[in-house]
Amino acid sequence: MTSDDTVRHGRNRSIETYSVLAPEQTGAVLSLLADAAREDGQQAVSEQGRLQLRGGAREGVSHLLLSVGDELVGYAQLEDTDPVEAPAAELVVHPARRGLGHGRALGSALLAASGKRLRVWAHGGHAAARHLAQVLGLTLFRELRQMRRSLRDLNLPEPVLPADVTVRAFVPGTDDADWLAVNSAAFAHHPEQGSLTQRDLEARMAEPWFDPAGFFLAFRGGELVGFHWTKVHAADQLGEVYVLGVRPGVQGGGLGKALTTIGLRHLAAQGLPTAMLYVDGDNKAAVSVYERLGFITYETDLMYRTET
Repeated sequence: MTSDDTVRHGRNRSIETYSVLAPEQTGAVLSLLADAAREDGQQAVSEQGRLQLRGGAREGVSHLLLSVGDELVGYAQLEDTDPVEAPAAELVVHPARRGLGHGRALGSALLAASGKRLRVWAHGGHAAARHLAQVLGLTLFRELRQMRRSLRDLNLPEPVLPADVTVRAFVPGTDDADWLAVNSAAFAHHPEQGSLTQRDLEARMAEPWFDPAGFFLAFRGGELVGFHWTKVHAADQLGEVYVLGVRPGVQGGGLGKALTTIGLRHLAAQGLPTAMLYVDGDNKAAVSVYERLGFITYETDLMYRTET
């Protein structure tokens, strides 16, 4: 147990930290996340965080459960796996239990667990999250844009691949190692995406949304030089430019644009009305490319951190 204090009505608030959760604890957290998502219109914990919640023990990952009496009312996840950056966290309080200091208690516990060296995501950048960051002494560090465009009457030029480049679908169990290597190289600057492992890939391939037919690989000869992994959010009728990467040294020849077009056409062929993607707000070149492809900013996730 990492903290214990008293809140309104004389009931005890406790925060317990675990390296792995029991099935019933996982179920309770997933239920809390679902309630919060219905209220907020989006997930408070990222896809990677939800996979780590369900996937057993992970090196450097801990789970903080905040309870009042026997009721789970808050959850936070702390990931300390980056050798350079401060530990990263996400947190959520049940919508019916907000405004009682639980978010501040979770934030304070995260600061203590990280040695006051912390980064925290605020998905959607809601006012309450901005206020909590200010209370905890955190400053804005990063903006992650969600951009969207219509797929109805998609009118993009025919994709033009560089010379000697061919595209085919990903084959699970065959292309894993090559894809992980190119993904790591393409996203060496990106701590979340660039650090994906075989376990992370397998966890995604086990998800109901995974479809190798929408996972496009570009080869020059036998060398993998780029990829576009699309994703379908069936419940929301959204197609996603999930991950798009080009091997360093191959950029600048139009491969990224061609792969983007191939993926968007694939999503449109599924009858999806809208496409989305995430891009760092300070990546002006990428934002400009996506704007030229018809994407506009839909919402922004914010990351706050302690002063360094």
